[in-house]
Amino acid sequence: MNNAKFIIQVSKGLIRDQRARRLVMFYSVLAALVLIFAGSTFLWSLLREHPLVFLVYWAGCAWITLLAVLLAFYDMVKVRADVRRERRRLERELLEREHLAKTENEKIR
Repeated sequence: MNNAKFIIQVSKGLIRDQRARRLVMFYSVLAALVLIFAGSTFLWSLLREHPLVFLVYWAGCAWITLLAVLLAFYDMVKVRADVRRERRRLERELLEREHLAKTENEKIR
């Protein structure tokens, strides 16, 4: 049970931290490209001889590729949400400054 909690905590940390998330995306894309290249060139004869190994190998490639795509999609949504949140914060800050400047001008008159 402790291993499952540890894996969940590490996964949350990787997903929440933008730099770690993008590093995982980079290495998963790199691994997928290497596996695809290896599977379609020098491992092709081995994979053709063993259908189960073929299925497991390409399923692993698909899994790694799916991981990269889902992380990229999550990153895109997260970045857009962060930008939207920051824009709203800046708009509130600008409105507050304009309101303060207006009240100061009224006090001077």
